[in-house]
Amino acid sequence: MAAIVLLAEAVWLVARLPGAALVSDLGAVAVAGWAGYACVGAARRHPAPLRRFWTLLAATMGFAVLGRALWTVQRIGDGGLPNTPLIGLLFTLGIVTGTAALLCSLAAPRSAVGRARTVLDGVIVGLALIPIGWVVVFRGIAAADLIDPLRTFGLLYPMLDLVQLTILVAVAGPARPMWRPLTLIGASLVTRAVADATYVSLFANGSYVPGHPIDVCWPLSYLLIAAASRYPLPPASDDVDEPTESPLPPWWRVALPYLPVGGAIVAVVLARRPTGQTPHMVFVGMMALLGVLALRQGLAANENLRLVARLRQLAYTDQLTGLPNRLMFNRRLREALRDEAPVAVLLLDLDGFKQVNDRFGHGAGDILLTSIAGRMARAVADDGSIARLGGDEFAVLVDGDRQVRPERVAERLLAALRPSPGEEEAGVHPSASIGIAEYGPQHASHTDLLRDADIAMYAAKAGGKSVYRTCTPALREATVSRAELIADLRRAVDEEQLHLEYQPIVDLVTGEVRSAEALVRWRHPRMGLLTPARFLPLAEETGLILPIDRWVIHEACRAAATWRDRAPEATVAVNIAAAHLRRPDLIATVTAATAGAGLAPRALTLELTESALIDGSDTVLERLRQLRELGIRIAIDDFGTGYSSLSYLHHIPATELKIDRSFVARLGEDTRAYATVEMVTRLAGAFDLTVIAEGVETDEQHEAVTAIGCVHGQGWRYGRPTNLADLRAALVPTVRPRG
Repeated sequence: MAAIVLLAEAVWLVARLPGAALVSDLGAVAVAGWAGYACVGAARRHPAPLRRFWTLLAATMGFAVLGRALWTVQRIGDGGLPNTPLIGLLFTLGIVTGTAALLCSLAAPRSAVGRARTVLDGVIVGLALIPIGWVVVFRGIAAADLIDPLRTFGLLYPMLDLVQLTILVAVAGPARPMWRPLTLIGASLVTRAVADATYVSLFANGSYVPGHPIDVCWPLSYLLIAAASRYPLPPASDDVDEPTESPLPPWWRVALPYLPVGGAIVAVVLARRPTGQTPHMVFVGMMALLGVLALRQGLAANENLRLVARLRQLAYTDQLTGLPNRLMFNRRLREALRDEAPVAVLLLDLDGFKQVNDRFGHGAGDILLTSIAGRMARAVADDGSIARLGGDEFAVLVDGDRQVRPERVAERLLAALRPSPGEEEAGVHPSASIGIAEYGPQHASHTDLLRDADIAMYAAKAGGKSVYRTCTPALREATVSRAELIADLRRAVDEEQLHLEYQPIVDLVTGEVRSAEALVRWRHPRMGLLTPARFLPLAEETGLILPIDRWVIHEACRAAATWRDRAPEATVAVNIAAAHLRRPDLIATVTAATAGAGLAPRALTLELTESALIDGSDTVLERLRQLRELGIRIAIDDFGTGYSSLSYLHHIPATELKIDRSFVARLGEDTRAYATVEMVTRLAGAFDLTVIAEGVETDEQHEAVTAIGCVHGQGWRYGRPTNLADLRAALVPTVRPRG
């Protein structure tokens, strides 16, 4: 119906039928009234965040109805254009409420500073229009025609329209897709701005009469607002729980309020009269523009300061716990060291926190970290400065201003982290290990102090966890020596510092050497010959055991190939670490070693500890079966010292079983050891496994294992680990049967 009214009005005005002025006024009042009613209906349908937006637009349409009705009454009564203060106030209030509605839209800034910035941007654009409009429209108009303030204010409506349009562009869609009603509202503002600008131009030149065809643009702008109210509710946002980051606005949005300023400067130059004077309106407008620009820049400077403060806070604060982060802790530590006062650092690492994440998820882990951070902060109180260095690692700085010993702070931290009964039952509260280091002459910088605290913290973990340790010179020296030994071990394989020795494995019936176990040794450049017990645990911790194992396998196969001409049935045994069992390239390593040496696969035995086999998965067992299919022999080493799960003997494709030396060593003095060895031997026979007794050193032990029925023996009784040449001499030649 409103569209029909608008169409009828347009036809009436274009055809210049009688009563065009009254038709224009009544049409505007009717459409504005219907638009206000539509906005009230939208306010009732929409949720609270949008209710204010539509209510303010309804108020805007209400002021338009009142202003246009009063305009109509006074125009009919006076017969002229009624530019009265009351009408001007009503239209101005409509502009104010319309601007307020834009600032309540979905994409508008939420802070007062952001709204103020947006309004100032619009005012800058509007004020820049004054000198431009003067040059384009009013330059040829006598100054006397613009003396009346009300008449002059009426000429500023295009400027106010441009202010609103700038605000709409500023708030429409910088952080999310364009809300469709804003598109129609923007079209409404453009239509009204064109109508006001045309009206001002016609009015200034004295050619405007009520009922002009341009009058149809105002009800058209009202109709567009009414149409915008018919859109459905915006879709609900589905990223409430996710941190939202507004995208950077395009460059033209940032430059929007400043682009017209250049045109205003040019217009001021063109507006100067031949006498050198600047028109009063242009001068006042430019002064106002400079004032608003200064205010806008002051607001921008204040925002920059707040942004710098925020960035500084983000740079030095842990976002999860709110504690200072590693960067801030190091800064405070360096400042404390410069004061040359006593300084101590406590380094704290949570024990078992990974299990909390694995069991309950990282969300629960974050909640736990926040709770733990609060407990520790309260425990430290004013006696230190606590920070989160990352992950589950925290640090406390105790400097000279505090009167408490760092050990006392550590005790309070451990007490604060003890789980309550409910937490202990739920199993979600980890303990902590704390390392303490006090600054002294041995420290060249803050990094040395942190290193010592780290050394002490790992010593606390090794000491049973949930304790604290203080870094001592002996602990530091041992850690440094260990680190140096690891570094040397990394070079040992490449620099050929490793070598093999071979311990004979004899037939207990004949006493002949039929096999040998390859044992790795390390000729350290400074420390001399090192036994496996000295460096193999480090190799397993650091992963260096893998290249060492590969080297041992290849070297042992090459050695075995040299004695096969003397004893073709003799074999070589090589120890394999548990880590190698989990690697898919084990098969390729073994086959490459035997093929490269020209050694039959049956001449190689891989010795695996019982614990490594029991911890193995189905994949590991399948890998062992593949090795057996190739002909490789599998020996269970140190049997009886691990879990001794007999059910695994049904699944492990072993060929040999080596009784641990701890049982053999007690054979002459402990009847239970004798019974254990005898039981293991019978068990091996039931599973068709060859038994090798390790650690045989005396004749009594030899006689015992022989009487029990062990097939092979190994130990100093038969020979110490020796080089390849001596082993070859000890091997009994085998006479090959004639064809």
